[in-house]
Amino acid sequence: MSATPPVFDGHNDALLKLWRAEEGGRSPEDLFIEGCGGHLDLPRMQAGGMGGGFFACFAPNDDFSMGFGREEGGEGYSVPLPDDLPRSRALEITLAEAGILLRLQARGALEVVRTAAQIETCLAEGRLAAILHIEGAEAIDPEFRALDVLEAAGLRSLGPVWSRNNIFAHGAPFRFPSTPDTGPGLTELGRELVRECDRRRIMIDLSHITETGFWDVAGLSTRPLVATHSNAHAICPHARNLTDRQLDAIRESDGMVGVNLATGFLRPDGMMGPMETLDGLVAHFAYLVERVGEDRVGLGSDFDGARIPAPIGDAAGLPALRTALEAAGMGGEMLEKLCWKNWTRVLKATWGA
Repeated sequence: MSATPPVFDGHNDALLKLWRAEEGGRSPEDLFIEGCGGHLDLPRMQAGGMGGGFFACFAPNDDFSMGFGREEGGEGYSVPLPDDLPRSRALEITLAEAGILLRLQARGALEVVRTAAQIETCLAEGRLAAILHIEGAEAIDPEFRALDVLEAAGLRSLGPVWSRNNIFAHGAPFRFPSTPDTGPGLTELGRELVRECDRRRIMIDLSHITETGFWDVAGLSTRPLVATHSNAHAICPHARNLTDRQLDAIRESDGMVGVNLATGFLRPDGMMGPMETLDGLVAHFAYLVERVGEDRVGLGSDFDGARIPAPIGDAAGLPALRTALEAAGMGGEMLEKLCWKNWTRVLKATWGA
């Protein structure tokens, strides 16, 4: 199985894992560079031909659990939204996670990129390209002073909300079966945040927001609509997935969808259970390519943030994805687009460089 073309990924939670990690007294930076648990570190990225991606800063609640109890059987589930997170705590965690990324850059493990041209250069030269991203804007104050600081540190992508409400927007819950239309969308401050990001050419990520919030952003933003790690609601009717109407809007804006490897967003039964083949994953890729076009689909793995199909396993297993896509008729030039070129295309359109 091939480790080319390189994969540029729309979402990972490695910084959260590294911030929480305690393994033999090693620093978070040592863990990433030398190898650690979970899905993603430098050795496995290199083994799988992963050239970089969006590194999310995410601030969890103190009682946060990756499991969410979603392996239960039955007809469905609805996980209550977590409590609001105080801004002081969110800022503390966000700065710590961003600091890990900057220290990894200082040690030569990766480059924090601000332009699509930098990504292309890194991929060509075999260096890891990392986009500083925030998943949920709880760390940002109403005056956007924290946004100034984070932008200066390299922030180029922002999701106003995770699956938890904040002062900017309402989040879509982990609910199945459900439409994404689960509540209100942007608040007035959220509208100001979208306008501010638009002005600064910071990409707005539409994953985790309610359907109302999606349409609020669509009505305000002048940039392509992007969901970095969401799947097709037509296949898996989860509140976190995108309806055909949303996909049509993404296509019309010349935007982008990153396919999420989380099994609960892939499986038609919505369960975060095992997947022993890649058939279900390939089905989402094929559906999205048909609906939005081959220029607007990529990977948004959710590595270190979800249970993923067994044939991939972790970042070192990405050759299995390439092989499966090729076998389904998505090889050649299309495979290059799905692996990385579509991300650089939409980022050029958003960032202007």
